[in-house]
Amino acid sequence: MSIEIRIAALPDAEAACTVLCRSIRECCELDHQNDPAILDAWLGNKTPQMVANWFSSPTNFSLVAVSEGAVVGVALLTGAGKLALCYLLPEARGKGIGKALLKRMEEQACAWGVKALQLHSTATGKAFFAHCGYIDAGLVRSPYGVETVFFWKQLDDDATCPNAPKRKKFCNCNSD
Repeated sequence: MSIEIRIAALPDAEAACTVLCRSIRECCELDHQNDPAILDAWLGNKTPQMVANWFSSPTNFSLVAVSEGAVVGVALLTGAGKLALCYLLPEARGKGIGKALLKRMEEQACAWGVKALQLHSTATGKAFFAHCGYIDAGLVRSPYGVETVFFWKQLDDDATCPNAPKRKKFCNCNSD
């Protein structure tokens, strides 16, 4: 399966919306437990028009993963350094697509000068983000009624941001 990671365009909004909705419904059962109220709240803003608005916002950076001409993944980074979306179709999981999207988002954050990336993960995504080097900073309740895990990752190191400007180390010692 060949995968293309590219900047999301407005015509991708409907397919990206499908990715979001299917991923939440089919992959995040551990989180929503098929509770209609939680699902309605979580999916309430997952419309093609809303996704198009997110894609067109000048403060967001959005990517899609495309396989055989179909959108199979979507990710969105805000200018404040928050990974707001990182979702895959159920059948696209476990193939390195999520890692590829996340790596590209980290590169973009580095290019923007973001020092640390943050995100709220579902219980379903917790192991993935931990495996990718994100630090679990505790539980936070989402607006749609699900406990999420607040994760963060320092980005301004050589491994994550090889082209980041090098900072001078501060030494508080006397060199008399």
